[in-house]
Formats: sequence, C-alpha cells, structure tokens
Amino acid sequence: MKRLIVAGAVALMCAGGAAGAHEDAMSPAEIVAARQASLMMSGVTMGAIKAGLDSGAELQTLGFPTGALAKWAQVLPTMFPAGTGLDSLPDGTRAKAEIWTDRAGFEARAADYAAATARLRDAVAAGDAAVAATEWAAVRTTCGSCHDLYRQ
Repeated sequence: MKRLIVAGAVALMCAGGAAGAHEDAMSPAEIVAARQASLMMSGVTMGAIKAGLDSGAELQTLGFPTGALAKWAQVLPTMFPAGTGLDSLPDGTRAKAEIWTDRAGFEARAADYAAATARLRDAVAAGDAAVAATEWAAVRTTCGSCHDLYRQ
C-alpha cells in the first residue's frame, strides 16, 4: 500500500512539473498528452489516499501523496493553455471550450480544488483523521465540479 501511494505521488509530481515547465516547447498534442497523463496520475493518487483513509493507515503515510496532490492542484490551470481544447484537437482531448470561454469560472473551481487539497494535506500533517476525512470529501467534490462543466 505504501509503495502504491508513493509511486502514484512521485509520478504525479514528475508529470505535472515537467509538463508545466516545458509548455512553450511542446506542441498542443504533447501538452494534451502530458495533461492527460497527469490527470490519470492524479486519479491514482486520489485512489491511494482514499484507500489509506479507509484502511485507517497512519496519516503520516499519506503526507507525501497529499502534498503531491496539493502541488498538482496549484498548477492544474496552467495545463490548459489556449489551443489545447476540442476545437483544436477533436480526437485528442475531452476538454470543452468552456474552459477557455469561462476561464474565470474554471480558474475559480481550480482554486477551490487547490484550497481543498491544501486543507487535506494540512489535516494529514496535523494527524487529524476526522478533519482529513472531511477534507477528503471536499477534495472529491471540488475535483468533480470541473468534470461536470468542463469535460466532455
């Protein structure tokens, strides 16, 4: 379990950081591929965190993945530059035009997600299982809010 959590978190940090740092050197298709890989790793990391919370694992084992998820949440909006949506790559992405036509709404939801992941990270660091469980629910809700509006 601990290996799964660490592997998912490391992969998430590497993919998100590498893609964001080299965005101007990448083609739109490469940005979408990096974004999709990062989002998949985010899902794996979230699954590992949920498994840890459900199993009653020591919260300290969730410090790294919750920290990685919080870092990913901070850079998430940068993974959606103009020219990487359905209009440009109809067969390569599920990102709807609303990400760019409602950029303020998208960024507000991403900020809510980032705040929720930071609170989860902080609850885990404090060793507070009850608050971590509450914040986990907030992470899931805020993550899903973008899926409903901005993903096909």
